[in-house]
Amino acid sequence: MSSETTRRLALDFASQLAPAGSVDVRRFFGGSALVRNGAQFGFVMKGTLYLRVDDAMRAEFEADGSEPFSYRAAGREVTVRRYYAVPAHVVDDPALLHAYSERALHATPRPATDSPTRSRP
Repeated sequence: MSSETTRRLALDFASQLAPAGSVDVRRFFGGSALVRNGAQFGFVMKGTLYLRVDDAMRAEFEADGSEPFSYRAAGREVTVRRYYAVPAHVVDDPALLHAYSERALHATPRPATDSPTRSRP
């Protein structure tokens, strides 16, 4: 799947998840990241939507037969258990997809904010 096709798919998911402009789509290795308020809560890679999970979501996704994100590096398989493929029945149901994306956002650590700079006299 081309990077442009992956980006279009990510933009489509972003438009389903939140009002226009509230989910940013950014480059993410060979895919596209879904970011809201500076927190990456999901991504699209090779045509699959992955969402950040907490323990409860992980159990639900595993019960639905979903797999964690994995890739090959340095001749070995690397598994990233913080992100799981979204089950097909969730992708096909806009209300459920929105609910899961909100849960993923809550499971995502917020980026550190810079401390305010002090002005010098």
